[in-house]
Amino acid sequence: MTRILLVSGSTREDSLHTAALRTAAWYAPDDINAGLFEGLRNVPAYVPGEPEPHDTVVLLRHQVRIADAVLISTPEYVGSIPGALKNLLDWLIEDDLLAGKPVAWLSVAHANEDDGARATLETVLDHASAKILRAACIRLPIDPAAVDHQGLVTDPRLHQALLDALQGLARLLALTQAPPRPAWQHYSSVFPVIERRDAPGWTNR
Repeated sequence: MTRILLVSGSTREDSLHTAALRTAAWYAPDDINAGLFEGLRNVPAYVPGEPEPHDTVVLLRHQVRIADAVLISTPEYVGSIPGALKNLLDWLIEDDLLAGKPVAWLSVAHANEDDGARATLETVLDHASAKILRAACIRLPIDPAAVDHQGLVTDPRLHQALLDALQGLARLLALTQAPPRPAWQHYSSVFPVIERRDAPGWTNR
């Protein structure tokens, strides 16, 4: 089972980004556990070295710790990511929880509408030493009218794109987590070399 944590950068209840990620969780394949973090509005302001962080921060850190990867979708505010999302990332960076963690982004905006947010997000993730899986990052502009009364996106194009993204993440994780193939020298030290019977100098004992 692959665990993927979905994080929206918007605090709006009717956010298109949150709806897209909620749809990803709803339509995730059986072998992928995709869970949406829904406590962004409750994350307190980051305090460096806080000895006893808020329960929401404790929950956030736990969910990131057990996740195999993180998928983020965020709007752009004033040419950057929302302050609430940056605050959330600050809490994670303090404990190095993003170091080496595979991360991808989902954009539901048109080209050039969120370039600043994506650039800022990748800069923060680079500082956190996260592993950005660019092959799993997707852009698919979505019409807000495609969100139904359950807060799910009905556009079948997004359903297929999300399925591709989640499965792509799982495949990339399998490749990056696979143990390296030992060198031939290692194999020869573990398994004895067996000479052919017709090899020169071979005798039956």
